[in-house]
Amino acid sequence: MDVAGGEERGTTERVLTLLGLLQQRQVWTGPELADRLGVTPRTVRRDVERLRTLGYLVHASQGVGGGYQLGPGQDLPPLLLDDEEAIATAVSLLSGAGGALAGAGDAALRALTKLDRVLPTRLRHEVRALSASVESFGGGGRRLVDPKVLMTLARACRDEVEAGFAYPSGNEVRGRRVEPYRLVASDRRWYLLAYDLDRDDWRSFRVDRMTDVSARTRRFRPRAAPDAAAYVQEGVASRVYPHRARFLVHASAETVRAQIPASAAVVQQRGKELCEVLSGAGSLDFVLMHVLLLGHDFEVLDPPELGRRCRVLAERLLSAGAGISPGPDTEES
Repeated sequence: MDVAGGEERGTTERVLTLLGLLQQRQVWTGPELADRLGVTPRTVRRDVERLRTLGYLVHASQGVGGGYQLGPGQDLPPLLLDDEEAIATAVSLLSGAGGALAGAGDAALRALTKLDRVLPTRLRHEVRALSASVESFGGGGRRLVDPKVLMTLARACRDEVEAGFAYPSGNEVRGRRVEPYRLVASDRRWYLLAYDLDRDDWRSFRVDRMTDVSARTRRFRPRAAPDAAAYVQEGVASRVYPHRARFLVHASAETVRAQIPASAAVVQQRGKELCEVLSGAGSLDFVLMHVLLLGHDFEVLDPPELGRRCRVLAERLLSAGAGISPGPDTEES
């Protein structure tokens, strides 16, 4: 019989139980903890030292109202959750990820993926059942994607296994086989960057347009991939449109990004007060109008026909205003 091994397991279980108790309430006295753990106060002190060695900041104070208190540390140590806490956390993360809340959806999904790795099988069924009853109202939390679909794709990305789904293409829905790489949140939508095995190229897919999503068992070796966020943003802002245009805008990238949604254009800094804007639309006039309304001086970089279109429209605007006499100049007092 491995007595030493049994003692070590017993000590580990007792220290984890102690950690769970310290996380449950603000302050515990030594005798209270000893009574809960069925050990002596001296053993409690030793176990507290073990927690400190693992990175947990445990304060000890004497006198009336004193005792042991778990404090915040410099790093984030492992968090111990009981079954109910784990279920509540997972359901909350499912709701946040599915709704793609501003700036929080991707973080919620990353946290949920980590939790899913260690969540016992017996709890996954409860999480799935509870998540179906989570609803939101109001614009900020509107659910756009089934969280179970997000989790299926997140697991496939993590485990490096092929994924399959049905996706609209023109007037029909076709099956797609992909090597999933990253999930990307943009505004309130989710996109999957994946290598399309049938088209032999990288593609981005809107998750809310997918149906019959499944993770396969076939594993793949990750390929050299483009920057996920940049690739998806460029695709959403310009690549999917029949007309694309580039402009040099006389304003900082920070200023222009505040004026244009990330899903409408790619904005890159080109100098202290210069930036390049890449956007697309159904017509070049539409793109030109939006850049004009930003209120900054700009130059057309591409395509050449857009420069010619600028001159035509400028002459038309001058002609439209030629019959109106300019009013007297007014000066601010």
